[in-house]
Amino acid sequence: MVDAARARKLAVRIREIVAETLRTQVKDPRLGMVTVTDAKVTADLHDATVYYTVYGDETERAATAEALESARGVLRSAVGRQTGVRFTPTLAFSLDVVPDTAKHIDELLEVAKRADAEVQRKAAGASYAGEADPYRHEDEEEPEDAPAETPSAESNR
Repeated sequence: MVDAARARKLAVRIREIVAETLRTQVKDPRLGMVTVTDAKVTADLHDATVYYTVYGDETERAATAEALESARGVLRSAVGRQTGVRFTPTLAFSLDVVPDTAKHIDELLEVAKRADAEVQRKAAGASYAGEADPYRHEDEEEPEDAPAETPSAESNR
C-alpha cells in the first residue's frame, strides 16, 4: 500500500505540472480562462483526477472540457517527465463545482441576513405581552390575594 502522504505530494505536483503545461505548452483556442484548483490521486498512484474551473458560460466550459480531453496525452507526458514515478497516472478532468456552491451559499446567507434585519426591525418597537419577567423569585413576597398552596399528598396521611 502506498503512503497517503506520498499520494498527496504527488497530487500537488500533478496540479502544478498540469497548470504550468496548460499555460505554456497547450495552445488550443478552445481552452478558456481555466484554473486548475485541485488534484486527487488514487491510493495505488495509477489514476489522477484534476479539478478545474472556467471563467465564462456553459459554452466556454464545454469547449474547455473538449480542449482538456484532446490535450490529455500532452499533459500526461509532461507529468511523467517531471515527476519521475515508475507508472505515470492516467489523467481525468472534472469541473470543480465549489465556486458555484460557494456563490449559492453566499446568496442564501444574504437572504437570511435580510430576514434577520426585518425581524430586528419589527422587534424594535415591540413590548412584552405581560410582565417583562413573569416568574416568581424567592426574594419576593407573595401577594395577599394569591391562593394558598394545596397540601401535598404526604400531609393528608
